[in-house]
Amino acid sequence: MSIELGIIGGGPAGLTASVYACRAGYRPVLWEGSSCGGQMLLTPEIENYPGVSSVTGMDLADAMTAQAEALGVDIRYDAVRSVRLADGSFRLSFDGTEDVLCRALVIASGASHRSLGVPGEEEFRGRGVSYCAVCDGRFFSGKDVAVVGGGNTALGDAMYLSRICRSVTVVHRRDAFRADKILVERAAAAENIRFVLSANVEAVLGTGRVEALRLRPAAGSSAEKPWEISASAVFIAVGNAPQSGFLSGIPELVLADGYVPTDERCRTSVPGLFAAGDIRVKSLRQIATAVSDGAVAGTEAAAYLGG
Repeated sequence: MSIELGIIGGGPAGLTASVYACRAGYRPVLWEGSSCGGQMLLTPEIENYPGVSSVTGMDLADAMTAQAEALGVDIRYDAVRSVRLADGSFRLSFDGTEDVLCRALVIASGASHRSLGVPGEEEFRGRGVSYCAVCDGRFFSGKDVAVVGGGNTALGDAMYLSRICRSVTVVHRRDAFRADKILVERAAAAENIRFVLSANVEAVLGTGRVEALRLRPAAGSSAEKPWEISASAVFIAVGNAPQSGFLSGIPELVLADGYVPTDERCRTSVPGLFAAGDIRVKSLRQIATAVSDGAVAGTEAAAYLGG
């Protein structure tokens, strides 16, 4: 099977790319391994999407999907296993179905937040367990919260939350932070931020919502047994996992820690290959930036095909 434009990923970036491609006169095929919406589906309430005061992630995902389908996007719920170059096109392989050749391809497969894998984390996801301080911090205004992590994201989240929440406790498993020195100094100077070092989260506790964290001593800790700290929310900032493994069949595409480098037009180093959303090398990963990327990538892919 051969098509003109393929899109991998049904989150806000992929759906927006498909809409813009349709408006440019193409009928793209979009592949999504599960349900369209990406990480929006895990977000109970969204309050920072322009023009919308409040919407559930599920409702926004449904609206974006319905819009794409109404324009004629061919959405197929199948996971792409590999992508290879083939005579100027891209060969997509799947489990149990025939390969597909695309003249142009938009990668919008996103990235997933790394989890702690502790009891209570999944149970309270969306009810006090969050992976995005910018997205969810406002829901805990005036509350005591915790941040788990030791890199720039964790310290940046702590600073952001300190302006909203009553107190922020930063929990890190090592005895020193990996974050830039200036971020650590700023966080240490904040009156309502405290550090708990050499501690691992053992469990997220609560009844219906997050109420506390159980910590256990890590190497270098002076504590001898587990203890608990109160928290109305825990923001987990231990890194992201880009969903780019299926691109290993394109050695010409050099990834950066698993993310896809592009220029400002969402073009990769491989002609005809574009990337949008959280999979792209960028500093801010939000629904708004994913939609922006998708608009650019869809437009540029159409221009490439029309050129």
